[in-house]
Amino acid sequence: MENKRLELSDSQLKWEIFFKRLLIVMSAILVLVIIGVLVTLIQKSMPSIKSLGIGFLWGKVWDPVQNIYGAYPFLIGTLLTSFTALIISIPFSYAIAIYLGEYNQKGWLSDLLKNAIELIAAVPSIIYGFWGIFVLVPIVRSLEIKLGVAPFGVGICTSSLVLAVMIIPYSASLGITLIRMVPSPLKEGAYALGATRFEVIRNVVLPFTRTGLFAGVLLSLGRALGETMAVTMLIGNTSAIGNSFKEIFFGPSNTMASVIANEFNEADHDLYVSALIELGLVLFFVTVVVNLIGKRVISKASKN
Repeated sequence: MENKRLELSDSQLKWEIFFKRLLIVMSAILVLVIIGVLVTLIQKSMPSIKSLGIGFLWGKVWDPVQNIYGAYPFLIGTLLTSFTALIISIPFSYAIAIYLGEYNQKGWLSDLLKNAIELIAAVPSIIYGFWGIFVLVPIVRSLEIKLGVAPFGVGICTSSLVLAVMIIPYSASLGITLIRMVPSPLKEGAYALGATRFEVIRNVVLPFTRTGLFAGVLLSLGRALGETMAVTMLIGNTSAIGNSFKEIFFGPSNTMASVIANEFNEADHDLYVSALIELGLVLFFVTVVVNLIGKRVISKASKN
């Protein structure tokens, strides 16, 4: 007499093995794709690497006519815009996450805010670029006049403000989910001991979700580092570097992504193309290093 239960178990086991192997194959394909991207970037940037050497990283002049290429201005522009946008966005992201995750989880206002956050993430970056040109540039220009700097309007400051708006949904959405997943007994125990809601959030919710919230910050930073279109429209697109921090921050600049977008189609000789691809390689490594540092911080925080 056949044992249907054993046959079912054998079938389940086969599907389990198949599913496990499928996941392994998909993971291997993903790793191979990343390695392929890295190998392609290295291969195509070899003429620039051989010609310019390590000095490419701190060269301050970018002059394709004279075949002089330096990535330093674009590296500074990329890091400054991304981290400034991140600093601006964090208070808003955390405030939204705490409000929708702890104070107002249900209701029409909660649904409206969640839909607005999703809409912010869905808007194409070029739309943010147009909004920045017509709304933010005049405001920043009037501020620059008051501060006594050249009133360009476009530059790192304007780009950072637009980037901050664009990256808010990434950490906010993850923060909302994490805060709502905090076990109720932890919060109820704190309330039973006489804690206020603010004390529960500060001493229970935030410590419990800190690693996840920091992961959301990393996700936002990765989005900011790679943003191209909106930054290209608002950063001013110049390789010149100001003499003071005020001039650098409020003056026009460039990022690695924006200079590639602007000049790749105009590159008319091999070294020029290779230098632009090497910029992409540098951006790749910058993103990897930033994420590795973030993972290290998350790992240490989770052990404490």
